Amino acid sequence: MNQEHCPCGSQQTYQDCCKPLLSGQSSARRPEQLMRSRYTAFCVSNAEYLEATHHPAQREPHERQALEASFEGTDWLGLKVLHVNETRMQEGIGSVEFAAFYKNQNGVGQLHEVSEFVLESGQWFYVQGQSLEPIKIGRNDPCWCSSGKKYKKCHG
Repeated sequence: MNQEHCPCGSQQTYQDCCKPLLSGQSSARRPEQLMRSRYTAFCVSNAEYLEATHHPAQREPHERQALEASFEGTDWLGLKVLHVNETRMQEGIGSVEFAAFYKNQNGVGQLHEVSEFVLESGQWFYVQGQSLEPIKIGRNDPCWCSSGKKYKKCHG
């Protein structure tokens, strides 16, 4: 995967984008970067990173086991960042609205969420997410998979 595009949709290679974050060589500098790296962690089944970047006060006792179980049978297909709110970054607060597309035994699905992030001791953490109704994608809109094709010619 090192020379392939990063799963987060940044158009950078995995090696230059999310791998340094997931391996602990660096940490996210912005809420959007943390959100994208967490999406990539789901793609590569990295429960350790997901747990480490979840705010300690929000973690559940068996969180890692639940994450690992969720990896089975779920294929993450693409990420579409819809809105980034960094107006309060100086206060250590940010949010990102996104839609993540996946495939499981029930077919193709979508997770549409506004995630909240907080900066503590120089590290961004995911705090919580508010689930929203799935976004509508028009037939002539760009496909969510970043192929460059229209939705109707790709995953439509």
